[in-house]
Amino acid sequence: MASVSFRQIAKNFGKVKVIHGISFDIQDGEFVVLVGPSGCGKSTLLRMLAGLEPISGGDVLIDGKVVNELESKDRDIAMVFQSYALYPHMTVRENMAFSLKLRKADQSLTDERVNNAARILNLDVLLDRYPRELSGGQRQRVAMGRAIVRDPKVFLFDEPLSNLDAKLRVAMRAEIKALHQRLKTTTVYVTHDQIEAMTMADRIVVMHDGIVEQIGTPLELYDRPGNLFVAQFIGSPAMNVLPGVLRRSGGTVQVEAKGQYWPVPTGLAGGADGQAVSYGIRPSDLTISGSGNGIPAKVIVVEPTGAETELLVEVGGQQLVVVIHGRTQAQPDEIVHLIMDGAKAHVFDGASGQRIE
Repeated sequence: MASVSFRQIAKNFGKVKVIHGISFDIQDGEFVVLVGPSGCGKSTLLRMLAGLEPISGGDVLIDGKVVNELESKDRDIAMVFQSYALYPHMTVRENMAFSLKLRKADQSLTDERVNNAARILNLDVLLDRYPRELSGGQRQRVAMGRAIVRDPKVFLFDEPLSNLDAKLRVAMRAEIKALHQRLKTTTVYVTHDQIEAMTMADRIVVMHDGIVEQIGTPLELYDRPGNLFVAQFIGSPAMNVLPGVLRRSGGTVQVEAKGQYWPVPTGLAGGADGQAVSYGIRPSDLTISGSGNGIPAKVIVVEPTGAETELLVEVGGQQLVVVIHGRTQAQPDEIVHLIMDGAKAHVFDGASGQRIE
């Protein structure tokens, strides 16, 4: 196992700058997920850590040692790709053993590591099959097994589940998380799926346009997003955001938006009266009043999903999403009343998008 550090990492493709001086540390044994929209630089950062992409500026350290000039094979890392990258003419056993064969490892050690990895990943009965005889989930487990037998200091995963169907992705998420808990190997995982990030990570690094927007545990990012981008990226369905104005009067603080007054967290100290702000409230933090009190909203769509019901409603010309537990009798075109806990609201500066505390 090992720690990983990025020190002012920059990457240029010709005159185009894609990563702008990124710095952060990954602790020994930590599972860190790099998440962000397509094109934000997360896979490029992972490839620079792996030694597959040259670094334009800054340093990458593994266990405190700068590895910028080290070949990929000398960095003691193992990478699992989106495409599995299995050799079609080799059996599962041969695919998993290939890296050790290249190192001319002892046959008994190779057999022991392959058998251990196969047992961990439930591949025992598949060892003599070829990749074409496996399902997508089985192929991905073989790719993981090939990484495990190398016993690397760091595991790197580059969107490994994006080729799988929804049900299999959920199962594989659990398998990868259980694998990390068992092996305790430092892991860096790249995805654009924030649900994967939330469910798997010890810490999440949210990236956007080649910079780090925020780093924190999944619940830290969900409960206290540092800016509007993180607020809208983390959480599904996405946070509702309304443009408004901060109002301070007689010790009361509210946000005026869409012709209504919205509650804010008690003790909100930042922001001046009349300041333009963005008001955020998560769909699950909105409920429908049974008494007729609250903010009136017109129901546009009702989507029952079983345990929950998702409603698309309209307030002052802006659509909001409401997620309620259980069922509802609300119908399209009906007027309902929204209530929310001000403690769960989020207020962001209208110009910079930064969180107002």
